[in-house]
Amino acid sequence: QVQLVESGGGLVQAGGSLRLSCAASGRTFSNYAMGWFRQAPGKEREFVAAISRSVGSTSYADSVKGRFTISRDKVNNTVYLQMNSLQPEDTAVYYCAGRSSSGSASAFLYEYNYWGQGTQVTVSS
Repeated sequence: QVQLVESGGGLVQAGGSLRLSCAASGRTFSNYAMGWFRQAPGKEREFVAAISRSVGSTSYADSVKGRFTISRDKVNNTVYLQMNSLQPEDTAVYYCAGRSSSGSASAFLYEYNYWGQGTQVTVSS
């Protein structure tokens, strides 16, 4: 069992940066592939980025590629999402997710079985 708690969201101007953190509890965190998803008002939850269990394999949505970076710290059981050059269209609630069925990074929401409560990111123009 893994519990995920996101933090680091907030209000930022366009062009600014934020770093989201996802703290995981549970001894098996290192066995999980992790991902970040986001959901804007009135829209479906969408993939943002993912990182494999073994570290070194990452995947990004085209909309954030080159601007966002996902990383993980196995010592501190934390996954990060560094977000640079933020734009108003990045405004959403951002969710951290864990995947226990496989160690591979995945862009598919249904393949993740653990979810955090979300953290709001608002980018003003």
